[in-house]
Order: sequence, then structure tokens, then C-alpha cells
Amino acid sequence: MDLDSLDRRQMLGLLAGSGAVAAGAGAFALGGEPEAAETRLVEGEESRRLAEAHAPTLYYGAREQWFPTDPREYESERDGETVVDGFDAFDGYSADAREESYPHPTVFYHVVEYPDSPLACVQFWMYSAFDQFSTNFHWHDWEVLHVFVDRSADDGAGTESPTEADASANASATTDVGQPVLFVASAHSRTVPNNEYLDPSVERASIISEVGSHSSTLGVNARPTSFQRTDLGELSADISNDPVEVISGEAAFPLAYGLPRDEGLTLPYAIPEYDGERLHEHERLPNVRPEDLLADDLTVATYDELANPPADIPKREGEITFVPDARDDADGDERYELIDIAAVSHITDFTGPQLSFSFTVPQFAEDAIASHLNTPGVPWDQPRFDAPTADISEPQHRAALADRYEPVQAGGSASRILGAVREATGADDAPGSNGVALVAPSIETVALLESDPEAVPSFSGVLAVDDPPEGEHRLTVNGAGMSPYSERLTHEGGTTRAGVEGAIPMSANEDAVKVEGESDEGTTLTAIGLEDDFAGTLYDGRPPGEDGTFGIYAHRDGAYTAEVRDDAGQRGALRVNPNADDETLSLGGVGTGKTALADYLVRFLAETRQQAAVFEDGDADGIDDVPTGQNVTDDVVADAVERANENAGDVVDAVGETVETVIDDTTDGVENTTDTPEPTNSPDVLGGPDDGPDAVDGWGDGLFEDQFEPAANELGSNDSDDEDGDSDDGDGDDGDRGPPAETGFSGVLRSVDAALLVAAAARDASRNGRADNADRRLGSLRNRLEAVSRVVERSEGLPPGLGSLAAKRAERMLPRVEAALDADP
Repeated sequence: MDLDSLDRRQMLGLLAGSGAVAAGAGAFALGGEPEAAETRLVEGEESRRLAEAHAPTLYYGAREQWFPTDPREYESERDGETVVDGFDAFDGYSADAREESYPHPTVFYHVVEYPDSPLACVQFWMYSAFDQFSTNFHWHDWEVLHVFVDRSADDGAGTESPTEADASANASATTDVGQPVLFVASAHSRTVPNNEYLDPSVERASIISEVGSHSSTLGVNARPTSFQRTDLGELSADISNDPVEVISGEAAFPLAYGLPRDEGLTLPYAIPEYDGERLHEHERLPNVRPEDLLADDLTVATYDELANPPADIPKREGEITFVPDARDDADGDERYELIDIAAVSHITDFTGPQLSFSFTVPQFAEDAIASHLNTPGVPWDQPRFDAPTADISEPQHRAALADRYEPVQAGGSASRILGAVREATGADDAPGSNGVALVAPSIETVALLESDPEAVPSFSGVLAVDDPPEGEHRLTVNGAGMSPYSERLTHEGGTTRAGVEGAIPMSANEDAVKVEGESDEGTTLTAIGLEDDFAGTLYDGRPPGEDGTFGIYAHRDGAYTAEVRDDAGQRGALRVNPNADDETLSLGGVGTGKTALADYLVRFLAETRQQAAVFEDGDADGIDDVPTGQNVTDDVVADAVERANENAGDVVDAVGETVETVIDDTTDGVENTTDTPEPTNSPDVLGGPDDGPDAVDGWGDGLFEDQFEPAANELGSNDSDDEDGDSDDGDGDDGDRGPPAETGFSGVLRSVDAALLVAAAARDASRNGRADNADRRLGSLRNRLEAVSRVVERSEGLPPGLGSLAAKRAERMLPRVEAALDADP
């Protein structure tokens, strides 16, 4: 289905009809998932004893509005069935909350056991009348804690598990409450990794609930009221989920939802609306007032109208403690009643109209889609109700239980799409607005996988979509005050990293420029890349738009190369350097092939040459006044080439005609396509045979030695010429007499100028159909760019910023030289 062709109303209907998201419902399907293990209901006094023994302490934030309650207080009859209507529950609970702080505090339990095994699972289900979060808002909310218990373990005997033989001998007869072996606290939905702990040292779990959304994390260490993702000194972690390398090459990160507002990042909440009006204004909610929702200082009205991510949203504050009424020794702000969930099984549905939120998708033509959350339905219709191992999201935890208890099967590895948001900002080591750096984000974001429309919140900047269907997807990421990110990707099972090796760059709205473009007529783009001179690759994937179009947001302080690949495998590149007042940069048609890449190299070097010249006074003042990127016109190129020839023409032979051609092109106002032959008697020397495709390894290390060896000038020269005037010796010579010996500012500028002259000659040869000569020139250019880096390395006292600018740009150009050598004419 072509999602881009759907209008907003069609999209809403599609998502509504698909039952896109059942909040908190579903199950995790690990690779090679076997059939769920058989379980048997535990009832009566035995289930009650287990529930009382393992009932958790619940910690809620001071801003919480909807505490666990009894839905029977708000049930009604409809067409002969008992339902809980969303309007009735929200309105009724709001009215009750004015009479008592925590209306009808209740936690429901459900216990199942695995036949012929000591393993049982005690589930604790918590119902809230409403859910308000960053990604969504919806009627009703069910959250669950699974406590997997080994009932053959002696009470208080620790965590060591018995052998299977011992287990089966007394499993059926035991009524021992046993020891917990695994805690699983539900996150937002089946697509977000749960918070889990294997072999806890505590006998009871504590649950820390996220404000508004009620997503549950664990508190199992010495500080149960706050969340700790990793060990910190003597304070152990609250989860045992395995660390995963989210961004390739960076430190591994325990993959669990956690508790974002307790981990330092800003988490803005959405403002509930229905039919275009604030929810509290609806006629069916007469008892709901603005103060019955989350406070304004926690919320944002829209993501895209904020210039920057909000910085003043409060973090988690205080705690309100709920303890089970069965524990006389426990202290808390409120005691909750522990009730068998069978008491509410007569309720056939939790209903309410769908609520939605908008998602911006960056494309060549801007679009927006909406994601919906259905009401969660009843717990007993969910797979995890009778098969709780289905809710284990950590493969190693599932494997551990399978190793100990025969009914449980391990399944395979996790299947997920993984990435981490990185915020782009101006790079400190880039002179002027000529580079960006990627830093940890200040705000949590939201991802949407359109092929399986479900909003997924980030945690500590990490986005994990568990169990996505295999195949083609478009992943879009939004954040409050952040420009959107979108890419197309293919998931084939296992781990698919989004972005660039897992890094997903985003920029604040006020710093973002939309770079949009399309391929030349008759050419289809298959890949698009965006690379900053300092930060490296920021986008690398298939065009997010249709028919090869693309729209990518980039930070305006960056200096970029936009690279494309067409359906013939040919590559092309353009320079992009946003102006201070740019909001959109249209690249038009992006050409591919040898000539297009040679033209890119000429313009990139002309830009670099003119900016490097600014440093003559010892600083970078005025560097942003130099035409760069898309502003490098033919006139700018001509001026740069003429200046380069004046400064370094004495070290690069056989480019005089090229220089004249470049200048004549702009003087005449037309493109010069005349085949201008190279001088026939110019020595083809750049300082040795390293100048061509057949270069000798290591040659050129002495190019910038104080003593230049004249004998090297004769290596590889050939006095004979082919019929078009090009030297055809195959050594890649360009007629150079070797670069200058000086270093410092003048040495850097001369080395850049020499590279520019060689690039201009390569472009001229390619334009005039002399592909072999163009390749020799490109081989020589490769050496010239490597020489730029060597000059920088050997120079002392360079003006601040010049060395990094020249060296990083030479580094960015080299892959395009190789691409041009491999390209068709």
C-alpha cells in the first residue's frame, strides 16, 4: 500500500480499522518462537497466598492523576453486556478524586502454574481510568507485573534454582510461596523492551510508575523509589536486561524502557484533544476540569511550533507510596486492596472513541500522518494473560528460564529495529558555520513505524522497536522542538540499525534547514547520503520520499556533501552549505557519473580554497562571507582557479589551457565544450609515480621534505603523446613539478590550490570525452589531497581552525575521487 498517496482522513480510517495499537497489550515474539508453554490456573486460597506473598509496593510521582482503581465502579450495561466506557470512567474517577485522594485503590492478581514444574507466575494487574503521555493519550490503562516464582525453593533460601528432577517430585503438592526468579514489569506496549530482573535478591518487587502513562519499571536495589539502569558504586542496577550496542562502536546500553523522567532527559506530555477540542471541554465529561489532567508545565501543545526542545519541563518529583492491605507491617500513603481478577471478568470490554496525535513525515512534499491508540481491551484476552512467558522481552532471561524449567522453551534471538537519537549542534572545532557535532539529546523523542503504525517512545535517547514484521518500512522520528527524521529501511530479522550505524541525527527546529531534491529526469535514485565535513555521515539510506525524491533536515551550521546513487549504480554529489536565513534548500536534479563527480570536486576545492585564504590574517574572521556549497557559481570557480594558478601554477604543469577554459566559460557566459588538447611536451611529473592509479605504495612521503629530489621529476615522464594531445603513459602524471616545500599557512593554501588545478583539469578532460586522461588526473588528485593532510600534520602554528578545515575536507573528498575513478564517463 502506498501510504504517501493517502490523505489524512484515509490514513485515520486505515489505522482505526487495523486496530493499530492496543496500549500495553500483545506479546514479544523472539526469533524462532515456539508455541506457548501450557499453563494451569491456580485458584482459591493457594492463589491468594501467592499473591499476598509477592504483592509489590507501588511508587507514583507527585504529579500523578490516575492511580490504580477498581473499574467496576464505572461499569454500565450496553446491549446486554457489561462494559466500562471511557467517558464514564474518566468523568467518574475525576469526580471521585474530589471526594478522596485515591479513589478505590485496587490491584488485581492472576496466578498460573506450569504443570510438572515448580515454576508459577503471579501477575499483578493495575487499572487506571486514563493515560496521558508524550506519544499519545487514551482511555483506560492496564499495566502488569509478572513475578515468576520457583515454588520448590525454601522461603528465604536465596535464588539458587533446584534441579528439574527435584522440581517435578514435589511440584504438584507444594503450596510453598517460593522465591521469585524473574520480575517482568510492562513498559508501554509489546514493541518496547520491558524492565526485567533475573534472580533478584529481594523477595518482593517495587514498582516505580511513570507519571501519566503508568509504564512500570522496577525498584530492586537499596533505593527502591528511584530507577538505576546500571551499577553505580555500591548501588546496583534495577534491571538485568542485557547491554546492547545501539550505535556501532559505542558503549553497550541495557535495553529496557526504564524511567526516562528519572534518568535526566526531558519528557514533554501531549495535551489530550478530541474532535478538535480540549478533552476537559467535552460535554460528556462534566466533572473533568483542566486540573484533572497533567499540569500545563509538563505539556506541549505541538512539536513543530517550538523553536527548540523545551528545557523547563520538570523532572520526576517525589513519590506517593501504595502498599498491599495484606501487609500490616508496611507503611505507605495508601493501602490497596488485593482482588482476584476473576471478580472483573464479567466486563466484556473497555470502550471509548479513538484519540489521535499527528506525526510529521519529512519528504520532498511535506506530509503528516496520524497514529491512533485503541483502548487496551480486557487483560484476559491478551496472550500474556495465560502465557506470561510471552511478555519476556529479554532473550537471555527467556533462555535462563528454559534452561531451568522444562515447559519453557527459549525461542531465538530478538528481532528489532534499533537506533539512538543524537542532537546536531555547531562543532567547536569548525571555523564559523562550517561543521556540526553530534551530542546526546536533551529530550525524549517518539518513533513511528508506518508499516506497523505504533508510536514508540525513546528512553535515554534510544529507540527500540521490538518484533517488527520483516520487510520494507519507513521509520519516522519526531520530538518536541525538533525537526523530524525519516528513512526507508528493510528489516530481515535480527537487529536492524536505523540511521547511520544506529545514530539518528536531529536538529532543533530553529537550527534546521530542509534539504530537498530529486534525481535528473530519467534517473531513479536508490540511495541518498548527507555527510558533514566534521561530524561525518549523518544520513545514509534510501530516499524517504517517492520516486527518488528526498527531504532531509540538517543543521544550518553544517557544511555538507549530499551524495546520491542511481538505479544504474552511478554516484553523484553536490555541496550543501546552508545560509543563515535558509529554511529550505532545493538541489534540483542531482547528476551522476564521472563528470558530475569531477565537477563536485572542483566546486568543493574552490570553496575550500577561498575559505582557506581568509586565514591569511591569522584568524577565521569573514569565513562565513565566502560563497560556499550551492552558492559556488561558475564565477566563483573561475576566480578560485585563477587565484590558485597565480599561487601554485608553478608546481602544476599542463593546466594552463584548463585555467583559460574555466575563465573563458564565465567570460563568454556559455559552457565551453571545445576539446582543448594538453601541451604535448609538458613533463608528466607530480613528484613521482604515486600520481596515478598504479602508484607505488609509500611514494610521496617525501613530497614535503625540505630537500626535493629533482631526479624524481623524470620518473614516469613520457615525451610521446596520443593523438588528442594527452600523455598516455599510464602513470597518472599531471605535469606537476612537485609541491612546494613550505608548511604553515602558505603551504596549506598552496597544496589546496594545486589540488584545485588538478581537479579542474580532470573535469575538463571528462567533459571533453577523454576518460583515460580524466582518470589519470583523478589519480593525481588523490595524491594531492593526501598531500594536503601531510602539510597540515607537519605545520606548526597554523591559524586556529585552518588545519582541521583543510584536513577534514581532504578526507571527505578522497572517497569521491575513488567514486569518480570507478564511474562511467
